[in-house]
Amino acid sequence: MNDLKLFRVADGRATEVLGTAVALERHLQTLIEQNMETMLGIRFLASEYITGPRHRGRIDSLGLDENGNPVIIEYKRSTGKAVITQALSYLAWLRDHRHEFESLVKERLGHEAAGSVDWNNPRLVCIAGDFTSHDAHAVEEIGRRIDLVSYRNFGGGLLSLQLVASVAGSAAQTRTPTTASTPSAEVVSSGSTVKSVRQIYEESSQSLRNLYANLDAMLISHADVQKEFQLHYVAYRRIKNVATVRFQPRSHTLVVRLAIDPDTVELVEGFARDVRKIGCLGTGPLELRIRSHEDLTIAGDLVRRSIEGR
Repeated sequence: MNDLKLFRVADGRATEVLGTAVALERHLQTLIEQNMETMLGIRFLASEYITGPRHRGRIDSLGLDENGNPVIIEYKRSTGKAVITQALSYLAWLRDHRHEFESLVKERLGHEAAGSVDWNNPRLVCIAGDFTSHDAHAVEEIGRRIDLVSYRNFGGGLLSLQLVASVAGSAAQTRTPTTASTPSAEVVSSGSTVKSVRQIYEESSQSLRNLYANLDAMLISHADVQKEFQLHYVAYRRIKNVATVRFQPRSHTLVVRLAIDPDTVELVEGFARDVRKIGCLGTGPLELRIRSHEDLTIAGDLVRRSIEGR
């Protein structure tokens, strides 16, 4: 399924650069682990993690993605059937060892990261030289959150990663059920009561929902952009997040964060700001505040830039 082609252009003539699988799985694994946040938007936690006597295995890589979701990453040099099965076999271990995983996050990334782990829908990332159409159809039937990523080594320091298929899966109910006295709130594991982004959306005015519908259509107009509801925001991603969206019903505002360098944008007070040094929900260094269809029209080019990675 990997139809990515790379060409070297010289004097107006194009020559195809043929890609190959990396010679050794371990070499690929080491390369990605050393650059995991840059390549996948995932913070690296551990390599070759032993799952113990019951599950009897070693997880190639463990990580925490930019949305706070636990991630299992498995690698294979050739086609992806075996890597999918292997990753799924480790999901049971992950669900049974939450405290162990959170302790690992605390050790590697600190208390704040450990306290924000979202167990609602753990993620599997399977990386292989290629996947078949049967693999892509199979993960749709499995019903778990799985990304199939193919790679090619083009030599000369060029390595490509391509999202072949992505399934959002079905979020598991991991939080305490709501009570009759708090019908519009979720109780998180820490004991605090917060509203999810779904609930905030439901409380928003129809005009704000309509504004969001237009933004949503803009974001998912690219076929490979995936939409996922996190606790605090809606995430849109390819391999990494390209945008996150929050709702502020009282001010009739969509708070959008984009994967764009703020230094390349003319920042307008009340509309666009640099949030690299500001602690706020969502991912991406550029924040937009969209209150009208006129704002959305102005934001359109920035949204496209974020999706296209430019």
